[in-house]
Amino acid sequence: MESYEHKTAILPSALSLFMFLIFYVVNVGAQTLPPARTDGFVYKNHRVNSDTIIIEAFYDPVCPDSRDSWPPLKKALHYFGSHTWLVVHLLPLPYHDNAFVASRALHIVNNLNTSATFPLLEHFFKYQFHIQSTLHHSLYSKTKLVADHKQEKFYNAQTRNLSRAVIVEEIVKFATEVVGSSYYSVIKSGFNDTKTDLKTRISFKYSTSRGVYGTPFFFVNGFLLPDNGSTIDFKGWKSTIDTLIDAQGSKGHLFL
Repeated sequence: MESYEHKTAILPSALSLFMFLIFYVVNVGAQTLPPARTDGFVYKNHRVNSDTIIIEAFYDPVCPDSRDSWPPLKKALHYFGSHTWLVVHLLPLPYHDNAFVASRALHIVNNLNTSATFPLLEHFFKYQFHIQSTLHHSLYSKTKLVADHKQEKFYNAQTRNLSRAVIVEEIVKFATEVVGSSYYSVIKSGFNDTKTDLKTRISFKYSTSRGVYGTPFFFVNGFLLPDNGSTIDFKGWKSTIDTLIDAQGSKGHLFL
């Protein structure tokens, strides 16, 4: 027969386990709630109907393949006009050291001015520069950041000795080249806002929930296009979209 002391010793342990389970269930449930708004940046928002061809692009702003895939896709979007509708999702790849900071900058700018989101994305694509750290010995030693626009991406090796704060500062300045220097303080403070961090994490989680593991990935009307991770040229986009429009029974296209 168990002693009274043994029973009383079990009760606190059982209560602790019960409270832990409640805490675990509540927190896991909260983390699995969907976001208040759908993820992604809409390119040239317009009315969508059942015949609209919906394209989803998954990009990393410092990925050279994402950069190379954007011009032909943009050309196709302009060519087909209201027949198509694009939303871009960000997947900051873990092996691109500066991808998360760049993606967060896009979310910050999008919160300030949605019309500046894609210009900033294109700015990242145009100047996927690496940051060189050079030490100047003078009265005071300081680190100078040099943007070498001949390079096509942020090199991990070039930034491995730089602090995250220095990289954030450089990207804040980089973003103001698009939105204007008057936004410097607002963009910089955005990196202290946990909401922008959460939005960037949600983008990553959403991408992985769709089975996306690299960039660029493209979905058309909800289906993954083949050759994921590869650039699709304008001819490829035109062929795909023309086939879908023809299947809808369209007799012709009118483009402005």
